[in-house]
Amino acid sequence: MARFLSPEAEVLAPYAPGEQPQDRQYLKLNTNESPFPPSPKVWQALTEAEVERLNLYPDPDCGPLLDAIAKRYDLSRENVIAGNGSDEILAFAFRAFCGRGIGVAYADVTYGFYKSQAALFGLNATVIPLRQDFTLAVEDYLDFPGTVVIANPNAPTGLALPRDAFRPLLEADPQRVVILDEAYVDFGAESCAPLIREYDNLLVVQTFSKSRSLAGGRVGFALGSPELIAGLNRVKYSFHPYNVNRLSLLAGAAAMGDGDYFRACTEAIQESRGWFTAELEKLGFTVLHSRTNFVFAKHEALPNGATYRELKARGILVRWFDAPRIRDYARITIGKREDMEVLADTLKELVSMKRESR
Repeated sequence: MARFLSPEAEVLAPYAPGEQPQDRQYLKLNTNESPFPPSPKVWQALTEAEVERLNLYPDPDCGPLLDAIAKRYDLSRENVIAGNGSDEILAFAFRAFCGRGIGVAYADVTYGFYKSQAALFGLNATVIPLRQDFTLAVEDYLDFPGTVVIANPNAPTGLALPRDAFRPLLEADPQRVVILDEAYVDFGAESCAPLIREYDNLLVVQTFSKSRSLAGGRVGFALGSPELIAGLNRVKYSFHPYNVNRLSLLAGAAAMGDGDYFRACTEAIQESRGWFTAELEKLGFTVLHSRTNFVFAKHEALPNGATYRELKARGILVRWFDAPRIRDYARITIGKREDMEVLADTLKELVSMKRESR
């Protein structure tokens, strides 16, 4: 197949999604999906009549969905764009705000999609290391002359910065676009969405996949100044005008409107995260201070992917990144409380077994 590829395609760095094995039934805690079904209001919105309308193209403007998002954040429709997951929005942003003479900067330990997109669009990428404790220092980006993209909370570390920490970055160069990827912000971090009213160079990207239980619906969105949103729409309408399907438009609008269900789910995950973190620490794990729906943890008795391999052999999937600085860590999705109890018991047995074998 390689003989048909263009030189540009041969040098791509494809993103590797979390594995989806089909060989057996697993307790699946590796892809940061919500353990809860979508809001009941989503079920109500997806009527038989709406399914029958799948023969028609969806609204390219995503009107009702944009209205629901704008209402939630007290913004106007001109401040919002929707996409086929937040990954598509990020791709639009990389194409719109990076290019010839405009590079992109991101952290060395962060969401792998940034590297993939930089390669896809042939961008000049600058990788800025996190500090030794995996914290991100905004001052390390102040002098960068191109577009900056920061995941806050970060993935896979789960660490987050407060809203005001980004003001110096936004103010240092008003001509530079700052993209804040807030895929996990709803699990205890502070969103920078309110800063959009103050800084027209800020783009906040979020998703329905995690906190609104629509990973399979593929719905993401961005908030920003009308100028930034217009730039994203310029790319969208050059690539994929009907980018959100009819049913996902309805599901997204319904999910965004159900604040009570959203809060119940996110609070339950935060509660389970706190309990599970305490259990891990009792077992001797080092656990970073997560503000996401996952934890990033390591144990001296389980180095270099051993946690991942041992758990997979026992029917439990977590995520392992064979990469510098983080090879000893496992990223563990927070599922339902009963799932986390099963995992905690398994890890207790595993750690005890490793200690006895020494």
